Amino acid sequence: MIKKIVPESMLTCPKCGFKKIETMPTDACQWFYKCENCGVLLKPRAGDCCVFCSYGSIPCPPVQQNSQ
Repeated sequence: MIKKIVPESMLTCPKCGFKKIETMPTDACQWFYKCENCGVLLKPRAGDCCVFCSYGSIPCPPVQQNSQ
């Protein structure tokens, strides 16, 4: 059974806790994201491929696809 790729993830800023639902790129990982609330530039944690895998409610589409 093929799972459907979820294109949106809720990012949570680790500095201020601000949350926002963002649409993820489907063909690449996103390495940087600027928090709209506090302005901190988020970068992936060690071992993660992108900010969605580090701070999102759902991992990025390439990771979702590889886990099927």
